[in-house]
Amino acid sequence: MSAVADRAATPRPARGRRAPASSSSTGNSLTHPTRTGLLLVLPALAFVVVFVLVPLVFAVYMSLTNWPLIGSYEFTGLRNYLGVAQDPVFWKSVGYTLLYTAIVTLPILVVGYVLAVLVRSNRRGSTFFRTVFFLPYVIGLTTLSFLLVLEAQPSSGAVNIVLERLGITDGTTAWLADGPLATGLICVMIIWAVSGLTMVLLMGGMQGIPREVYESAEMDGASWWQRERSITVPMLRKTIAMSLVISVIGSLLAFTQFYVLTRGGPGTDTQTVVMYIYQRGFVQLQLGAASALSVVLVVVIGLVTAAQFRLLREKD
Repeated sequence: MSAVADRAATPRPARGRRAPASSSSTGNSLTHPTRTGLLLVLPALAFVVVFVLVPLVFAVYMSLTNWPLIGSYEFTGLRNYLGVAQDPVFWKSVGYTLLYTAIVTLPILVVGYVLAVLVRSNRRGSTFFRTVFFLPYVIGLTTLSFLLVLEAQPSSGAVNIVLERLGITDGTTAWLADGPLATGLICVMIIWAVSGLTMVLLMGGMQGIPREVYESAEMDGASWWQRERSITVPMLRKTIAMSLVISVIGSLLAFTQFYVLTRGGPGTDTQTVVMYIYQRGFVQLQLGAASALSVVLVVVIGLVTAAQFRLLREKD
């Protein structure tokens, strides 16, 4: 009887329930294995190390030497950086790059916002217009720049033909032979070509805003402009900040359109910072000085980007 009583008194686990897992098995969870996560991250980490960190460290080392393209080199310390401060051509290219950035940044945002407003709905034909507006960005700056070289020719290019028929010019303007005219033409092309990317970024943010918010504001009597100003723009703050950062960085690194269209001319009137670095490194064969200029440019872009994020971040 005592054995039977002891057996009956022994608690039995409820059916359908599993015993709780021991704490020692937490680290070996099948859903979040540490080793698998490290293996998945390893290719991206290797890519960053090989193609970003190693070249950056090597560029910093080269900037401390008089490294030629061919031949031996010697360590020169901070001589290249001191030369940057005393280089008037470099500072002229910096000023021109900042001017170019200031000209194109706001129009790209405004045009991209307007295009996003036009195509954000799912009305008939909106997909077609999204493709048309984004197509210049897909074609690429190199192709567009070569096309503009042909279309900006005096007497034969489409730009002069159209302006002559509108009575604006006499049809013989040499757009690419004059610094201000070439700058204006390049800015128009860039605004047209890059606004499609801004449109896509802003349109994605707009489509993520709940429709109920607009309906509630409309029931309260808010006009279209009031809805855009009070709802759309505040809720797109992060997307607008990202678009501005991308636009500013792209403008500071401008090279392709200027190299194809003007080669920095006439003289150095349209020479950007990256074009000047290219000239020092691959034309004058001064890779050490070019590396020092590149390091300075990376630092400047980092500071500008940090300042943008600080100014555009959401206030708690």
